[in-house]
Amino acid sequence: MDARRPGIGTTGLASLAPAGTAPLAAEDVPAMRQASGLLGGKHLAVLTGAGLSTDSGIPDYRGPGAAPRKPMTYQEFVGSADNRRRYWARNHIGWSKLRHADPNAGHFAVARLEGRGLLSGLITQNVDRLHEDAGSRNVVDLHGRYDRVVCLDGGHGFSRKLLSGILEEINPGFLEAAEATGVIEMAPDADAVVEDPELIRGFVVARCPVCGGVLKPDFVYFGENVPKERVERAYAMVDDAGALLVAGSSLTVMSGLRFVRHAAKAGKPVVIINRGATRGDGLADLKIDAGVSAALSWLAEELPELL
Repeated sequence: MDARRPGIGTTGLASLAPAGTAPLAAEDVPAMRQASGLLGGKHLAVLTGAGLSTDSGIPDYRGPGAAPRKPMTYQEFVGSADNRRRYWARNHIGWSKLRHADPNAGHFAVARLEGRGLLSGLITQNVDRLHEDAGSRNVVDLHGRYDRVVCLDGGHGFSRKLLSGILEEINPGFLEAAEATGVIEMAPDADAVVEDPELIRGFVVARCPVCGGVLKPDFVYFGENVPKERVERAYAMVDDAGALLVAGSSLTVMSGLRFVRHAAKAGKPVVIINRGATRGDGLADLKIDAGVSAALSWLAEELPELL
């Protein structure tokens, strides 16, 4: 990736060039050694959230400094053509930016842990596919992926890249106008907020190229259930592990918290690394408030081999 790529909009949002990961702070080393003692010699299930991708320039939902926002729910999306127009217009802007994000040191560290044979599997709440880009293979994309689109009427699937070309063709000049207006907020699911509501009202929504049905990003909205087979596969990863490591998730939503509860109930060590409090702190054997990428990089190098 070219580190000179310009940032998003005009309001100080970070460039999508991955920031150089700062080394682990000296004051965090004792806690990380304690984590190594809890996790070392065990197969690990790893659960990651949006806090891991911030070093790739993708904003967090709830981390320190994140702008308060109310994501569109599934019911709002399917219930209103105006809501779908607003969502797809904003997503078209966000996708044009976030699709260029690269994995950061934390993503590569998780792939390194897998390469060393230390993982039973990886569960990610993120939809950005950066774990796969970094080389992780045994991954449950719990909330789906934002590089795919699905037709709600016919079930047809398409790449987001294909849809992007269609949206550009039927909305000529839209992205340039949005850039000139200024993007004022971004979210991990590629939702963007712009200052000009008239720009959104003039957006033309694409229909399914096969049947003309309603298109939706192939990820789980708020108010929508995670597919059962993904949940079962994720539980199996926790069951096959000797410990659970959570990195970069506030665990605010039950879709991630349930795996912490499951591991704790089974008496397996739970270690949480996250900037700020999480909903699972009371269940954790150890909570570390540290930079996620730096902490994962430290673990990838320092965790002992399996016994």
